[in-house]
Amino acid sequence: MKTSPRLEQAITKLYLAFHRGALHPECCKSCAVGNICDNTDTWNYLTESHGSLKLSYLGILNENLGRKIFGYSPKELLQIEFIFLKGCGYNLPLVRGSKRPENPTNKDLLFNGLCDTVEFLCKLDHIPNVMDYSKLFEFVNDTPKYKLPHFVN
Repeated sequence: MKTSPRLEQAITKLYLAFHRGALHPECCKSCAVGNICDNTDTWNYLTESHGSLKLSYLGILNENLGRKIFGYSPKELLQIEFIFLKGCGYNLPLVRGSKRPENPTNKDLLFNGLCDTVEFLCKLDHIPNVMDYSKLFEFVNDTPKYKLPHFVN
């Protein structure tokens, strides 16, 4: 399957952050978008609050100018972060008193957030979800419909 450079880079960065323990939903440099943006917090100025889909004045300006940040528009970056945080179990936007997970760096929690995020990243690029393994379990007459090339005897 052919993927875009931005998708490849985003998934690679998220994969590395997850496995290195460098993914933290509440830190704007270590969250999903923070990692996609090379652990900078400049994307945070595009919104009024972490986890909000509302662009700030600076976000609107950059969106209207057609600017891309690591291949994504300001609006797309806010959507990516929103989906990641929702998948991790947050009530959004993140404000004082918002529902938050007890352990935000729990691997299962982060994995759930990343699954939702990767699915959305694929939708943005109009390709099937690269994490969808459901086809592996399709069958016809009690035999697998598809074979795994790496495991075929």
